[in-house]
Amino acid sequence: MNPTPPGNRKSRHSGQSQTEDSPAREDFDPSSDAVIGRAFWWSVIVLLILGGAAGGLIAWIKWRAPAPSKITALTEPRLPEVSADKMPLAPFTDITSAARLRFVHNNGAYGDKLLPETMGSGVAFLDFDNDGDQDLLFVNSTYWPGKVPAGKAPATCALYRNDGTGHFDDVTAGSGLDMSFYGMGVAVGDYDNDELDDVFITALGQNRLFRNLGNGKFADVTGQAGVAGATEEWSASAAWIDLDNDGDLDLFVCNYVRWSREIDFEVDYRLVGIGRAYGPPMNFPGTFHYLYRNDGGGRFTDVSEQSGVRIKNPATGVPMAKSLGVAPVDINGDHWIDLVVANDTVQNFVFTNQHNGTFKEIGAKAGIAFDIYGQTRGAMGIDAARFRNDDALGIAIGNFANEPNALYVSQRDALVFADEAITEGVGPASRLLLKFGLFFFDYDLDGRLDVLTANGHLEEEISKVQQSQQYRQPAQLFWNSDSSRGFRYVPVPPERCGADIFKPVVGRGSAYADIDGDGDLDVVLTQNGGPPLLLRNDQQLGHRWLRLKLVGTRSNRNAIGAWVKVRVGNNTLSRQVMPTKGYLSQSELPITIGLGKAETAAEVVVTWPDGSSQKVDQVKIDSVNVIRQK
Repeated sequence: MNPTPPGNRKSRHSGQSQTEDSPAREDFDPSSDAVIGRAFWWSVIVLLILGGAAGGLIAWIKWRAPAPSKITALTEPRLPEVSADKMPLAPFTDITSAARLRFVHNNGAYGDKLLPETMGSGVAFLDFDNDGDQDLLFVNSTYWPGKVPAGKAPATCALYRNDGTGHFDDVTAGSGLDMSFYGMGVAVGDYDNDELDDVFITALGQNRLFRNLGNGKFADVTGQAGVAGATEEWSASAAWIDLDNDGDLDLFVCNYVRWSREIDFEVDYRLVGIGRAYGPPMNFPGTFHYLYRNDGGGRFTDVSEQSGVRIKNPATGVPMAKSLGVAPVDINGDHWIDLVVANDTVQNFVFTNQHNGTFKEIGAKAGIAFDIYGQTRGAMGIDAARFRNDDALGIAIGNFANEPNALYVSQRDALVFADEAITEGVGPASRLLLKFGLFFFDYDLDGRLDVLTANGHLEEEISKVQQSQQYRQPAQLFWNSDSSRGFRYVPVPPERCGADIFKPVVGRGSAYADIDGDGDLDVVLTQNGGPPLLLRNDQQLGHRWLRLKLVGTRSNRNAIGAWVKVRVGNNTLSRQVMPTKGYLSQSELPITIGLGKAETAAEVVVTWPDGSSQKVDQVKIDSVNVIRQK
């Protein structure tokens, strides 16, 4: 705070000051000794009375005042250390080139530092040809209009077919997905229940829906489906969900901020010593989400307004959302899908399903809207899981640089959460990094869900103004330690999982799948303006596993939203069928459950999205089991 200049300081007194030039005078007779004497003695008496009263008042205050309080210094919880040799040896190997992936993300950057350039892009594992192995779809952006370099063609998405061994063939050309637009994220789901996975791609501008025709062909059905959205919107993550439990998939779409080139230049974010830079979204207007109800026959109705997912700032009445990620999950156990939305610099949302096509936003009441200090954070990727193998649900969120991960955990009331990122171990160690992609998965197949984040900064030259920050950043892997240690998460060092997974990248999207049929989960990370990183899981711990592919009959064909409970010894492992995870991305639909050293699964129970329960007998360990709804 700057001090007030001396000439501008104001007197603390409210009356006018007296000066020698204008004294306050009063006429009286100075020769009246009697008057002066009486005045003197009366003054003495009054002073004695006032002095006695003041002394009594001081004594009373001292008697009433409490003893000085002792302030106890608060220290961060100290949790038991886990030595590296206690962690599993489970290396990840970079096989990007060996797998024949040649994709390079094109953000179209040409020097004007337009915000969308630094925010993409997403990736999806999907079985588009229904042959039982997981293929790859990379979302691409493209050159800006009028900025296509000479001799260059506009960029398109890239579709790769898996040959079953973790090697991929580029089958983009002629697939129908070889269209050029400024893509961002992806959602995979069989919206017409024909047993072929369809693809929805979000974009800057209008979004795209591609119907899977089979034989490696997709058709752009955006117009007839009615899900394009507005040309002035910027969509991010999206999710296929069955919001009304009618057996087909509806569509929820996050919109980020209201952006245009003109607004970007008006905001004109700058860094000292750098000039124009990619900035935070605070000065961009908020937006509303899209929610589309599936009416069958390939058509959707926009029910965003009447469903309650359009949130306005209560003070200004303008759209509030600045959404980047969504975690669809039944948070209260009523068998209706709810939505937890990660917002960037505004409060997170929790939409609870009211069973009548509408949602109620309770983020603040649930304890997920803010951090423990009541502040908003820069939330990016998000995922939900029962990571403790009990009834508690965890909502993990990757936040901006110098903001730790959040891990909101349900309390006795299923609709009340507390951020336990510090005590669970995923908070302090993550603070420095800028987190985007984030998901739970069991990389060592020990039956406990671990956490992986993909990280990278927005600004290429950030290290010039923040020496602690780098543009390219390593991923971070947290191992879920043994239950005797309270399921604390521990950062995994390179000597326990290899150096390849920690290669510095401009990390954005992330996803996992078993690409080579060996039961463990492999990982892909996308890089803004660069190639992806495909990491093969080479663990050889001897842990058993169980893979389940669920097929709905009365429920949606993908069984999205179903829960599987597997009893292993004294533990019950709960896993949700939900490909929407992290940031702009989709992981595989089959679920993998690590059994550790257990030879059998004592009990397997599926709770389908419609709430019906089905006990599964005679599952095969170390194998894929296809379970059809009865």
